Amino acid sequence: MRSLPTRRTVLGTGAALAAGGLLAACSDARSTDSAGGGRRYVEPDGAEVRTAEAERLKNSTGRTEKVRLTATRTHLELGAGKTVPTWAYGDRAPGKEVRITAGDTLALTLANHLPEATSLHWHGLALRNDMDGVPALTQREIEPGADFTYRFAVAHPGTYWFHPHSGVQQDRGLYAPLIVEDPKEPLEYDKEWVVVLDDWVDGVEGSTPDGVLAELSKGMDHGGMDEGGGHGKDGGGGGDASGGHGMHGMSGGSRPAKQPEKGPSRMMRGATSELLGGDAGDVKYPYHLVNGRTSRDPETFRARPGDRVRIRLVNAGGDTAFRVALGGHRMTVTHTDGYPVEHAATDALLLGMGERYDVLVTVKDGVFPLTALAEGKKEQARALLRTGGGAAPSPRARPAELDGTLLTAGKLRAEGAVRLKAGKPDRTVTLELTGSMARYDWGLNGKKYDPKQRYPVTAGERVRLRFVNRTQMWHPMHLHGHTFALPDGGPRKDTSIVLPGRTLEVDFDADNPGLWMVHCHNVYHGEAGMMTVLGYRK
Repeated sequence: MRSLPTRRTVLGTGAALAAGGLLAACSDARSTDSAGGGRRYVEPDGAEVRTAEAERLKNSTGRTEKVRLTATRTHLELGAGKTVPTWAYGDRAPGKEVRITAGDTLALTLANHLPEATSLHWHGLALRNDMDGVPALTQREIEPGADFTYRFAVAHPGTYWFHPHSGVQQDRGLYAPLIVEDPKEPLEYDKEWVVVLDDWVDGVEGSTPDGVLAELSKGMDHGGMDEGGGHGKDGGGGGDASGGHGMHGMSGGSRPAKQPEKGPSRMMRGATSELLGGDAGDVKYPYHLVNGRTSRDPETFRARPGDRVRIRLVNAGGDTAFRVALGGHRMTVTHTDGYPVEHAATDALLLGMGERYDVLVTVKDGVFPLTALAEGKKEQARALLRTGGGAAPSPRARPAELDGTLLTAGKLRAEGAVRLKAGKPDRTVTLELTGSMARYDWGLNGKKYDPKQRYPVTAGERVRLRFVNRTQMWHPMHLHGHTFALPDGGPRKDTSIVLPGRTLEVDFDADNPGLWMVHCHNVYHGEAGMMTVLGYRK
């Protein structure tokens, strides 16, 4: 499809934004804190942010990786002859990976050829606040026909990815992996594969993510009740999960709900998972993908028997947890969310939206399915590993490993070098996860997202985030600009599943000044209002 004409408008970096007063207009440093009082907060391009970036640059390699990316309307072929209209970075989904070495500076210019404004968030990176990509908080959205250069030091190696933080754009084809290589890589392996998992609805029978959100936002009370599906009707504190709704929130700020578009109902009913504590998700996706391909026309990875392969797994889905296994093999987990863990062997892994795992596998002789089961939704995506001749297994073949030993993040321990030092929290921020499928009124502490409301923290503090899930739905909670530690020497992560009715306490060191989002990485829950801001006090 022919792209929109470009009106080149260079918005510049944080310094240029500050000069124009744009960030001040976005962030409003004098904002309301969680107790209702007024405070002054560090601005996204403030002196504190520049000082933190200067510290990162002390370990710079002196190299700058320049990348140009175009967000555009296009048509994508998902395999087996299925082509859909969508939005993507270039002409592929996932977008072409960006690969850089820790210590380098990334300068990525995003040109917006879409019919609406967009942005880029660098999921999992500890970077300067004015490059974090949250509209109405850390930047102005990039308008159609304009472009913007994100420039920042990349300090930590690992498996990351990037996507918009504008509305539900992430649930189109707008996502890509970001691999930060370790210049002192301790692992030894023969090959490396990047495997991006996704659930797909855009362009199928007229569906779009905006249309899905509009349907969900009516609420289960409006849409009807499937008694076997566990969709609760109580609102405020209790909630549920397979398909109900209310008013929806603000992506970074301010986009009203769009009217439903033509297409079948995408509301999920009756999908349950013991692993996820009950309801599995809100949206019934027609396709589930590995690296943009359906299970009937999968990508094939080739190796020799005996090769040691590093697989970097990324869940870029909007509403689906994936249970992942490689048929005929066990996997050794080495990293989660970019940070090393004490190695642990497993048959299968569970990834919530936004989570990443790195695994090592010594491959056998034959043809094997790398299968990503849509947890609780029964459908599956896959790629193939081929080390020899023979026929590929059926697209519906279910590896026995999916029902074997399954590893979740709470069973891992951080490698000693990255383990958070012992210490009591200086501050505890309690975030109750609230809302229900009945009214689709997802929020935190009973409130929908407001970019002007902040929970204050102070640089140098050890902060405990206490996630208390009052709903009947699981939520993958994501913290921007930092990694937190799971309890008892657990792994360093930026995204963790909080099961219904459970409490998860995680700690992090407040060492990256700015205004940072905390939100559910179910794209529809977040857009409905389950987001808030941690603000560093001046």
